[in-house]
Amino acid sequence: MFQGTGTALITPFDENLNVDYKALRKLVEFQVKNKVDFLVVLGTTGEAPVIDEEERKKIIDTVIAEVDDKIPIVIGTGSNDTRKVVKLNKIAEDLKADGVLIVNPYYNKGTQSSLIDHYKYIAERTPLPIILYNVPGRTAMNMHPDTILKIHSICPNIAAVKEACGDISQIANLISMKPDSLSVLSGNDDQTIPIMALGGVGVISVFSNPFPQQMTEITNAMLACDFTRARELNNKYLKIMNLLFIETSPMPVKFLCSYLGLCKNTLRLPLRPIAENSENIIKKEIERIR
Repeated sequence: MFQGTGTALITPFDENLNVDYKALRKLVEFQVKNKVDFLVVLGTTGEAPVIDEEERKKIIDTVIAEVDDKIPIVIGTGSNDTRKVVKLNKIAEDLKADGVLIVNPYYNKGTQSSLIDHYKYIAERTPLPIILYNVPGRTAMNMHPDTILKIHSICPNIAAVKEACGDISQIANLISMKPDSLSVLSGNDDQTIPIMALGGVGVISVFSNPFPQQMTEITNAMLACDFTRARELNNKYLKIMNLLFIETSPMPVKFLCSYLGLCKNTLRLPLRPIAENSENIIKKEIERIR
């Protein structure tokens, strides 16, 4: 169900910092038209920490209605409060989402053993497929391959892991040990090709917000073992992929989407629009690749 390109969708706001549902529908239409394989809503890129519960429900409902069963929809429900994750999962279930993305706990981050308890508690309380999310750069905790495999072995609805640890050796070890029932997705756009070459099945992508067709072409080429085509595309777009992290994500991708006319360049604090110098660097690269 979760392979190829999954877009980590931004959440557009209007000039008064209310959720811009018209722009949200436009963004979803743009993704579906350009044939991404699935959407991930209300993850880090969607500024989930600053979205309240009623907005969450309306965002999910809007996306599901716009997608109209054309592609799967995954909802980010991760938190450092295990019981809150269960509550957020219930919202996703009630609104008929296809899966949930759950980041490992941050701040009160526990241990490898407590991660197993955390995910077991959650997995036993939802029928939805779960994608684990390992991103130590944000959580200050690395989910080890042995831990991921243990969680998967006792939780049959753990379907995949989004790997953003950045350590290709660690990811290679995970892929070499995992059963076929667990999929690995890249959590970093610039590591999609090496991870898929090792046996990963796709990416959950920031880059595909403004460039869904291009990212989908890369993952389709990799799934078809057309490494020459994948490498050509990756080389062309690698710089802009990395520039989307020139400042804290999703600040740069919000700017680029606004520059391309997809939404306004508005974010809720503690995030803010990127500096003018960063804007100019991104614009220069966009003009180069056009």
